[in-house]
Amino acid sequence: MYQYYTHTNVGDFGAEIDKLILKLPAKASISDVDKECFSVFVARKDPNTGEVLMLPKVYYEKEKFPSQGYRSVKTAYTSDESGNPVAIGEYITLEMNMEGDNLGKAISTVGRFNIFVDCEYRITQVKEFGGMSGLVFDEFAGNMCTKTNGWKNDESTLKYGYFTPKESGKRPLIIWLHGAGEGGEDPRIAYMGNNVVNLSSPEIQAFFGGAYVLAPQVPTMWLDDGSHQYGRSGKSMYRDDLKTLIDTFIASHPIDTDRIYIGGCSNGGFMTMRMLCDYPGFFAGAYPMCQALFDEVITEENIATLKNENIWFVHAMTDSVVDPKETSVPTYERLMKAGAKNVHFTYINDKPPRRSVNHFCWLPGLRNECREDYDGKPVLVDGKPVSLFEWLAHQRKQESL
Repeated sequence: MYQYYTHTNVGDFGAEIDKLILKLPAKASISDVDKECFSVFVARKDPNTGEVLMLPKVYYEKEKFPSQGYRSVKTAYTSDESGNPVAIGEYITLEMNMEGDNLGKAISTVGRFNIFVDCEYRITQVKEFGGMSGLVFDEFAGNMCTKTNGWKNDESTLKYGYFTPKESGKRPLIIWLHGAGEGGEDPRIAYMGNNVVNLSSPEIQAFFGGAYVLAPQVPTMWLDDGSHQYGRSGKSMYRDDLKTLIDTFIASHPIDTDRIYIGGCSNGGFMTMRMLCDYPGFFAGAYPMCQALFDEVITEENIATLKNENIWFVHAMTDSVVDPKETSVPTYERLMKAGAKNVHFTYINDKPPRRSVNHFCWLPGLRNECREDYDGKPVLVDGKPVSLFEWLAHQRKQESL
C-alpha cells in the first residue's frame, strides 16, 4: 500500500501523535483536500508482544478496553514531507483532534512504568480528490518530533537523555529527575513522558543564555532504597550513581559549575531534596515539585545546610498522592524558621471551586507559570516579579556552604 509518517508533539501529559503525513502517488492541490477525505484507524500495541493493549479509557479507572479505534481529523492540507503547507504537493498532512483523545498518546502505562507503545495506523481515502481514490496508507515510514531537536540519548552509570544548547562556551546545566512512572529502560521517557522538553524551548533557554538539560532515568524509582518498594526511609540506592553521572557529564561537557540546577517531580522531587541534603553547596539552585522526602527524615543538621540553598518548592494543597503537610510544608516552615534567605514555595490553592491540580503540579511548573510565594505575593529578583525559571537562572553556587 502507501506510506505514512507520524509527527509527535510533547505536551503536559507527554508524547502524543498530533499529525499524520501521507505520501501520495501523485501531486494534489490544497483546494482539493479536506478533512472528510480520510478515515483514520489506529491500534495501539505492546511493543514486546505485538498484542493490542488493554487499557482504561481514563488512567485511574479499573475497567480496560482494547486500545484501538478511529481518530478524528481536525484539518487536512497538501504539504511538503515535513508537514509544512504547500499549494501543490506530493504529501498530505492530517492534523488530528487531540482533546480527550487517548488513542493519540504515544506513551501509556504498561505494567509498572510508562513506555512508548507501537501505534499502527491505517488511513483510508474515503473521498475522491485529484483523480485519486481508494488509497490506503498503512506502511509506517518514520516519525518526527520537532520539540526534541537537540536531544540525544546515552548510557553511563544510568541511562539518560540530554539537550545541547546552540550557544558555545561554558553553559549552565539544568537537571530534571523524573517521577515514578517514568522509570524503566527507555531514556526518552525521562524527557518525553512529561513536558520536560519545554526546558529546551527558546523561552526557557533565553533565561539562561543557553543551557544543557540532563534527564537521567533509573530502572525502578528514585525512592527505591533497595527494597524496590515505596517507603519512608528517605534513602535511595541510586544516590551515588546519580552523582557519578552528573560528575561525568560535567567533565565531558563545557559546564559552568557555578550554575548547576536540579529539580524534578514527585519521586524526582524526593531525589532533588536527597541530593541537596547529601551534597550541600554543589547545586546553584533547586526546584522540587510535589517532592516526596518526608519531613520526619530531614535532620536538624540537614536544615542547617538547606537553609543556605536556593530552593523553590512547588506543591498543590489537594495533592492526594504526596501529602504536602508531611513533606513540603513542614520542611519549608522549618527552613524559614531557621533563617532561610532564598527559599520560596508556590503552594497552589486548587481547592474547589478552583481547577484541580492535585498531584500534577509539574504541569504549571514546567509551563513556567509559577510566580507566587507561600504568602501569595510574587517572588522578586532585584525588585522585579519573576517566574520560577527566571528566578532559577539568576542563582549561583553558594560558596559559603
